[in-house]
Amino acid sequence: MTPFNRNFGQGKRTKAVRPDMNWEEITKAGNVYEPGNANTYETGDWRTIRPVWNKDRCIHCLICWRYCPDASIIATDGKFDSFDYKHCKGCGICANVCPVHAIDMFSEDEMDRQKEAKRNEE
Repeated sequence: MTPFNRNFGQGKRTKAVRPDMNWEEITKAGNVYEPGNANTYETGDWRTIRPVWNKDRCIHCLICWRYCPDASIIATDGKFDSFDYKHCKGCGICANVCPVHAIDMFSEDEMDRQKEAKRNEE
């Protein structure tokens, strides 16, 4: 079986833009010339809605893995393993394409409230 290794840091870090750089050091029009740099930047903090996997309902068809535009679904040995929340932007495509509704979307605010309630119970 072919290993699923889309999410494992194979990109290389491109030059970061710093405030002290002069105009000659910055790429023209902010263009990105090297592929794979999205791997080094965490974009998950943009998310307002979080996908949550329901292990009991999942049939491991990996349709969500195929449709995820951010490669944020990690599969291991041909089965759903986890979400890469560092890069998931919460678009919800995975939840929409899942044939057995094994992915639910929750607002980040609601998740924070639940964590806070658990902390207060302890």
